[in-house]
Amino acid sequence: MPWFFLAALLLALLLLLLLSRRRMRRPGEPPLDSGLIPWLGHASEFGKDAAGFLSRMEKKHGDIFTVLVAGRFITVLLDPHSYDTVVWESSSKLDFHKYAVFLMEKIFDVQLTNYDPGLEKAKMKPTLLHKNLQALTGAMFNNLCNILLKDIGETGTDWQEIGLFQFSYDVMLRAGYLTLYGTEGDDPVSQARDRAHSAEVFQSFHQLDQLLMKLARSSLSSEEKKEASRVKAHLWKLLSPKSLVGRAHRSAWLDSYQEYLEELGAGEEMQARALLLQLWATQGNAGPAAFWLLLFLLKTPTALAAVLGELESSLQKEGWVLSEMASIPQEVLDSMPIFDSVLSESLRLTAAPFITREVLVDLVLPLADGREYSLRQGDRLLLFPFLSPQRDPEIYEDPEEFKYNRFLNQDGSEKQDFYKGGKRLKNYTLPWGAGTNTCLGRSHAISSIKQFVIILLMQFDLKLKNPEEKIPSFDSSRYGFGLMQPEHDITICYRLKPRGTPDSAGLSFSAPGKTTEA
Repeated sequence: MPWFFLAALLLALLLLLLLSRRRMRRPGEPPLDSGLIPWLGHASEFGKDAAGFLSRMEKKHGDIFTVLVAGRFITVLLDPHSYDTVVWESSSKLDFHKYAVFLMEKIFDVQLTNYDPGLEKAKMKPTLLHKNLQALTGAMFNNLCNILLKDIGETGTDWQEIGLFQFSYDVMLRAGYLTLYGTEGDDPVSQARDRAHSAEVFQSFHQLDQLLMKLARSSLSSEEKKEASRVKAHLWKLLSPKSLVGRAHRSAWLDSYQEYLEELGAGEEMQARALLLQLWATQGNAGPAAFWLLLFLLKTPTALAAVLGELESSLQKEGWVLSEMASIPQEVLDSMPIFDSVLSESLRLTAAPFITREVLVDLVLPLADGREYSLRQGDRLLLFPFLSPQRDPEIYEDPEEFKYNRFLNQDGSEKQDFYKGGKRLKNYTLPWGAGTNTCLGRSHAISSIKQFVIILLMQFDLKLKNPEEKIPSFDSSRYGFGLMQPEHDITICYRLKPRGTPDSAGLSFSAPGKTTEA
């Protein structure tokens, strides 16, 4: 009956009004913007394009303000001078734990009794340093060569076409997965199995990745929910402890993480779910990062020539010949300031994570310029370095442009002096997070990206199918979850360099196990 539906609608609106509580700003609190829709507030704008929305709020309210998003009040701080105050504050006041657990459970169905992120980090950190890091670097090289030179390289020297994003994401995730989770072995049959198995993992992972934003925001349709459940179940099977137990070259990271899960009392099914979470956490950003870096290089010939020239110079200085080496030495990867600047500039333009903290108690937040603001218990505090400092025109000249030498001094050393308000910035770019939640795998990720790009540029001829095509816009729904992904892919043409043909820098090398130059 019509009156019944009208009554239900009125009741729903009343409940929304009660839930929203139309909070009023108290003295000493940041500017408050609750939007026009009760309870929902700015949820639609925030979800569709967080960067655009927060940029408008900054122009309206300044560098600190509070907004209502789907029943939560979020205080946004965009003063990079004050970021350290937040990221080093005691976890008893500003805590990342609750939000991390929320994402673990909501997206990946992971529930770990007595989970302690601090203890987890302490246990995992040694597995990504020193000898273990060197082992990971060597394993990544072998796996990249297996996929690039024995899988993709099978197409021969005829020109092929592929989407650069799909290509980068595929290769980086597959090689990264094999590096951390182990391989079948070193013989040709085992390597072929690794290529097939890792391709299956990537295919399912990519299907899940396309649903992750809707999963996080609880906006999946009924069919999408079924698809997400199906894909996750398949990945849990692929990543189950039983499937991984017999694999060769398992990383110290994997052994340590599984030991940690067992100490928490996690059963095999929960371990598989946690291992999928870690696959996303460790590998989900590597492919997109490699895509943007390669695209910027292909669109900027001077940058590409500078990177290749630096590689040639580094090898000649040490007397190394790549065709005689089983891997790219860590010394080479660590002594490439031009490449480092290119990577830093690429990440400045494309890394857009949210740095979040839950406000556990009422507190006063002091800012670097002497201002103080009161924060309420139960609210969320959010830093968004993508807007400030990374896209701030006061800090970076022409901040929307790619300048490969932006992070280089005139003498070729790393540039670290950037200013805002006449004061030198400590946090001038934050692609890896900050404070106690800085990415533990940063060094491994950087080495992996460098190896991928070096192998690709030396072993393949690459060119854009349409050199005049513009760099794509971002998929604006993905702000807050790390590296941005493109709104659409860019087609490249590639082919394996003919045997005995050096690359444009006069270099060539062989994959492990080969006796002739590739």
